[in-house]
Amino acid sequence: MQFIDEAKIFVKAGDGGNGCISFRHEKFIPKGGPDGGKGGNGGSIIVRADRQLSTLLDFKYKRAYRAERGENGRGKDQEGKRGKDEIIRVPCGTVLRTAAKGTLIGDIVNHDDVIMIAKGGKGGKGNAEFANATNQAPRFAEPGTPGEEQELTLELKLLADVGLVGFPNAGKSTLISVISAAKPKIADYPFTTLVPNLGLVRYAEGKSFIVADIPGLLEGAHQGKGLGIQFLRHIERTKTLVFLIDAMGADLKKDYKVLLNELKSYNTALGKKKKIVAITKMDAVGETETKQIKKLTFGRGVPVHCISAVSGEGIAGLLDEIWNHLQ
Repeated sequence: MQFIDEAKIFVKAGDGGNGCISFRHEKFIPKGGPDGGKGGNGGSIIVRADRQLSTLLDFKYKRAYRAERGENGRGKDQEGKRGKDEIIRVPCGTVLRTAAKGTLIGDIVNHDDVIMIAKGGKGGKGNAEFANATNQAPRFAEPGTPGEEQELTLELKLLADVGLVGFPNAGKSTLISVISAAKPKIADYPFTTLVPNLGLVRYAEGKSFIVADIPGLLEGAHQGKGLGIQFLRHIERTKTLVFLIDAMGADLKKDYKVLLNELKSYNTALGKKKKIVAITKMDAVGETETKQIKKLTFGRGVPVHCISAVSGEGIAGLLDEIWNHLQ
């Protein structure tokens, strides 16, 4: 399935039905009073979160949604039928904003959460409701009011406990394929990962967590360089960030600082999340380099793990650290 995490749609709630102008026509009552009924209210546009959905792909093919109009009122004081609501299903984690100003309308996180984004119009009063002592036979009724309409943007932010952050080819996809059932594309060249991947890690009996792997970042990503900036929103909801640093890099501490700066430049809240550093590809460095790497520190309260997804070195310890962070 193609991964789509942004969409723009137009929504229009149903108009209210018109009130009815009618008079009773009954035997032996030559001049019956007004009996025009009220128009029905228009249907509303409602957005509902659905855990079965994982992408906004459907909105690539359907961009306009309209609720049903309320029926007009009828004689004999019959009220028009209410218009049917239009229910739009979206993945859990979808953020809704106005397209014009980007004003936040709602953030739908949990399954079956609902938000009304356009209210149906009100049905107009029939002439029966306008009868009074001075005008016992009104020959007018009220039209229904228009339903609300607007253009919206939908933005999907994946729901994960842990976010993997690193430069292209740092080993994120390999790691997620080892610790979870996710099977991302893996190759020895940058930008193998072109879309976010989610993996469920079964840590122990009855204990599991979700990891998100996003495309690699480049220095200057917050200014639009590379692919990663498009997907940083998908780690905004995570509790812990794991920075994957390639053991074969020229300056590992600098690599970490660059990555951290990119996150802070995108959203300062990302820099405040719990952090773990995982030095990857330890199977590819010699004994001298290994000793030097194991002495590195990356700031107060930031644990460091030396791992190899290929040999399995350090993986269990890293998972223990992640689980402790999540608790």
